[in-house]
Amino acid sequence: MTSANTEFKLIKAARVIDGLGGPPIERGAVLIQGDAIRSVGSEEEVVAPEGATVEEFLYEDKTVLPGLVDCHVHMIGIGDGRRGDDLALLPDEVLTLQAAKNARTHLYSGVTTVRDCGAKNRTTFMLRQAVEMGITPSPRLLLTGRPIAIIGGHLSYFGIEATGEVECRAAVRQLVKEGADFIKITATGGSTRTSFPLRPSFTVEEMTAIADETHKFGKHAAAHCVSTQAIINALDAGVDTVIHGAYTETDGSHKDRPDVTERLAKQGVFVNLTLHQARDKQWQLEAKAESEELTTEEQAEVDRIRSGVEQSLEHGSRLRAGGVTLVSGSDAAWADYKMGGFQDEVQAHVELGMTPMQAIVSGTSDSARSCWAQERVGSLSAGKLADVLVVDGDPSRNIDDLKKIVDIFQGGQKIDRGDYV
Repeated sequence: MTSANTEFKLIKAARVIDGLGGPPIERGAVLIQGDAIRSVGSEEEVVAPEGATVEEFLYEDKTVLPGLVDCHVHMIGIGDGRRGDDLALLPDEVLTLQAAKNARTHLYSGVTTVRDCGAKNRTTFMLRQAVEMGITPSPRLLLTGRPIAIIGGHLSYFGIEATGEVECRAAVRQLVKEGADFIKITATGGSTRTSFPLRPSFTVEEMTAIADETHKFGKHAAAHCVSTQAIINALDAGVDTVIHGAYTETDGSHKDRPDVTERLAKQGVFVNLTLHQARDKQWQLEAKAESEELTTEEQAEVDRIRSGVEQSLEHGSRLRAGGVTLVSGSDAAWADYKMGGFQDEVQAHVELGMTPMQAIVSGTSDSARSCWAQERVGSLSAGKLADVLVVDGDPSRNIDDLKKIVDIFQGGQKIDRGDYV
């Protein structure tokens, strides 16, 4: 029996997208009880219990959909172009404040859940504590804390440098003790100056130890892979999500590998291509070119990025055709990519061949599955947390409408964005 004092919220809109890929529910509604969704359906079907107190929200000509799930962020990043090596030189206190700023920005842009894929020391855990204390607003935080790297490897300045299977297992245990929700492995080098981007870092045995120990604690493992061999190693090790996922040989050449694609699909490994990060820099330079002439170096950078983005989109299209599940993760605020633009990553999936609805799924329910959080977030379903996004227009037809934020609800509470945006 429901008490008359039970608080409900009833959200009605021109259409409701549940995030699972089906057609929108025309004249749809979402009933929220406390912090969870009670029911989703047509206006006629979704009603509060008789005698209940109900706060109604009516959104004519608007679309209601799940809060977005960005499965790849770096909360302490600044997005001003500095390398991670230099970012790591900043005091932890400054980085924690930056993480709080980024959290607010991403939340207010419509992202209600993030998976942070690596930060310095305990900075993101301190952010989580501040959020739990009500000090600062934030998306739901799925944290790895410090990524696991080899000595001198990518992001080693943030995290735990491990050598050998024993140290790899110990690193996982330490991170779990600190509160990690998942484990991030840097399976190749990257932008870190002392790393080798196109060469695998950990041995298969070391990566297997990390993945096995991670799974033992009921958590998942995500691996930074920017070479083909690293992806193969991650598959051998039992990693759950491959990040970047480029088919690049040690000499820098690109070669399609249908055999690797088949394994990714067969093993159910999610792939986060981070399609927009480089393109964001391209857009910045193109905007600059509208008011002033680019330098020779800047024009060369634009041309290089365009070529790389085209190659990434073609690669993503082939992965999709091979049955691989692509998920949306921005990689903000790394390099020049500031927080708050996750919708551009979702939009890039339309460019590689997804329909707008499929792209929405990549940034909601599929992204949540990649984060092992699908039981709580990622779709508008009874029993899940009431993280709800309201946008103007219809993003199932025009993906750019995903940027037209009207309101955001997190855990059933309407977010007061004030004059921040």
